[in-house]
Amino acid sequence: MLVIFSKLPTTLTLGLAAVLVSCEALKGPKAINSGTIDLPGAFSQAKSGQNAKISTGWIKEFRDSRMTKIVREALAHNQGLKAAAYRLKAAREGTIIGRASRLPSVNASTSYRKTDSQDISSNENYSISLNAVWEPDLWGRLRNLDYSARANYTASIADFRGARLSLAANTAKAWCNLVTSEQQLELAKTNVASFSQALIVVERRYKANTLRSVDVQFARNNVANSKRSLSVRQLGRDNAARNLEVLLGRYPAATINSSTDLPYLSERIPIGLPSKLLERRPDLEAARARLFASAQNAEAARKNLLPNLRLTGGTSNGADTFRRALDPNFLVYSIASSLAQTVYQGGALSARARAALEQNRAVIEDYTRLALLAFREVESAIETDRSLTEQERYLRQEVKQSQLAVKRALSDISLGIDGASFLEYLEAQRRAEAAGISLIRLKNQRLQNRIDLHLALGGDYFSE
Repeated sequence: MLVIFSKLPTTLTLGLAAVLVSCEALKGPKAINSGTIDLPGAFSQAKSGQNAKISTGWIKEFRDSRMTKIVREALAHNQGLKAAAYRLKAAREGTIIGRASRLPSVNASTSYRKTDSQDISSNENYSISLNAVWEPDLWGRLRNLDYSARANYTASIADFRGARLSLAANTAKAWCNLVTSEQQLELAKTNVASFSQALIVVERRYKANTLRSVDVQFARNNVANSKRSLSVRQLGRDNAARNLEVLLGRYPAATINSSTDLPYLSERIPIGLPSKLLERRPDLEAARARLFASAQNAEAARKNLLPNLRLTGGTSNGADTFRRALDPNFLVYSIASSLAQTVYQGGALSARARAALEQNRAVIEDYTRLALLAFREVESAIETDRSLTEQERYLRQEVKQSQLAVKRALSDISLGIDGASFLEYLEAQRRAEAAGISLIRLKNQRLQNRIDLHLALGGDYFSE
């Protein structure tokens, strides 16, 4: 081998030595293009029958045709989703750029020059040149970069699908918030009427000397307080309407019509298995694609330690110089130039390769963390659903008893029963109002949590 090297040109000998050095530098840990997670066979919070395959088209489960229509409008007109679609198209063009790097690059140029002189006749020169450059993918580095670009595009597709899913869920939640605000507004109107009626009774009993003047003041205070609460509820309703209108791509004028009936809520829904969640959620799909892309980038950085071969050729004014690209001496010179550059930049290139590998390891940890967060979202939503269902059962009892107490206290005052206290009526009314508002909010909480569960499961919002 030493005899053979002694007969080779100096530039080629140095080049081969550099190749050996570069190949030695490639030894070491390689990038990982997939992650592994230990999963249980079922979600810990799942009840019997919930491990079945999740249903598609979860919007229809709420049995609210108006909400379904609203979600469709948001998907068609939301500006944020349109912007995401344009970014997806831009990412697709990036894959073309990646593939183009593996093909020859040809540049053409023309020039014209005219010289005028008093002593000699004018002279015109035309020049046409054509130059071509091609880097053969000897080690597969460009292929790795191409795969990385394609994987990033796959991640962008998953991101867009996730954006659509999030928009559908957020629109459904905004609709529920608006309906809840309408219910709270109606309850506030009812309270104003109730307190106004109570004031009439109190003033009548005061004139009959069965109540004190302070009771009248309390009654008037309640009327003023209920009217203030009505103003607050009206503002809350308008803000909820504006939030929904923005999601729909409309001007936020708070003029959208809604309903006073909240969507239907089923008892339980199938949640599937943890292993299927990894395949279904768009954010996890995007994370897997980016993990693969990081591995390809790390491999490309490793292979960048090897020499690059660049073939060039050109022609000008009809003088063909492309044939030089086939001249062995010319090839040796080009290779030697690339090798010399690699040796000179070896420290930087090795550092970039190590950095790319560490980045790959970081992406693996990010993917694992994201998967664990996804499982937490599902587990928490399941438990929250069960807890809110139980809370609603008790809260309905509170509402019923507080309403009965209000009727009894007002009746006692109206009839002038001995021991009837207006303060008792005020306390009963306060509890009834608070319980009514809490029940409306709790119903909305259950709906919001159910939508969050569907979002966490990553299922399709429409079946078609």
